[in-house]
Amino acid sequence: MMAKAEVGAREKTVDGAAYAAIELIYHSYLTGLILMLASRAGASRTSEVVFRTFRRQQLSRFLPGLKKLGLDKLPHAVACAQYHYLSNQVGGVKVEYVLESDRKAWVRYPPPRWIWSGTAICGIPSEVSRAMLRGWHANNGVVLGNPRLGFVCTGQTVDGQPGLEGYYKEWDHDLAPEERLQFSPGETCPPFDVDAAPKLPENSWPNERLQKVLRNYAMEYITSILPETIAVLGPEEGGHLAGAAARLVGMHTFDEVSKLLGGVGEGVAGFAEMLTRLSAGQGDDAAGAIDGGIATVRQTTWRLMQDRPQLSPRVFDAWNELWIGAALAHDRFLEIEMTKRRDRDDPCWEWRIARGPTN
Repeated sequence: MMAKAEVGAREKTVDGAAYAAIELIYHSYLTGLILMLASRAGASRTSEVVFRTFRRQQLSRFLPGLKKLGLDKLPHAVACAQYHYLSNQVGGVKVEYVLESDRKAWVRYPPPRWIWSGTAICGIPSEVSRAMLRGWHANNGVVLGNPRLGFVCTGQTVDGQPGLEGYYKEWDHDLAPEERLQFSPGETCPPFDVDAAPKLPENSWPNERLQKVLRNYAMEYITSILPETIAVLGPEEGGHLAGAAARLVGMHTFDEVSKLLGGVGEGVAGFAEMLTRLSAGQGDDAAGAIDGGIATVRQTTWRLMQDRPQLSPRVFDAWNELWIGAALAHDRFLEIEMTKRRDRDDPCWEWRIARGPTN
């Protein structure tokens, strides 16, 4: 009989390197997918995807986040600005906060922008950046039940200003829907004083928790944007573009992911071990085995989309291209086949990994 060996199992302890690798992969996928849409689907449809992504995030995260951060009793303009300052800071995003009054507070995202890392910012249309503000900032007053609260954007990095910035303001009158987001490029955010800014209580944010937050921060954007891409563009076009972006990201992040993990072993076994470790790093139950040069990796959960039932199968197909791309970068002769899928009533997701012919 051919020898069968276990190649990996779910991590029982915190794997900080795997967390960092997962954060890198999903952060890169978020940026890469938006760039793929902007260059292939056009600015208008990309803006709709981004708007829907940030609105979903806002409706899901904003009010619970205010309470977790202890901001829900503050004046609304102040609470909103402090929320963006503290929550983005936890997520590894450069951000500044300036208080003017109980009814006016600034938030500023200086370069480099987390979401448009590196030279990616050169490919982002202005209206795509505005769509983020429409999706989130313009809706805070609505969910707070305060029709007088709006957001004024005074600069966008994608337009050449030194940061995305603006302020929450509570007016003396109710705002019409189109007034909830306004633009005033002649104004400038006052200087940031880090000593005067709010701070997270250190005892409630130990390093292990922060590592998970960074990972989750990047993952949650993919939880939102991938289904929204397919909803806006349709399963064929949306699935194709989302999958193409994923494959490219999988290939181009592989070397850095390998370094973060301390190296990836050769061939089929090495890639199976990496895939199993990354699955565990993103919070899933995963284990693998190798038998006669063929590896099998099984994943019984899919934490990324556990709160998104009734998804198109194209969502999984697109996401899976991350690992196809990584496999091609590791060994271009690797062949990966999905032999089981939970969205087809199988008990797990199962990857069969083998090395194909080289000629």
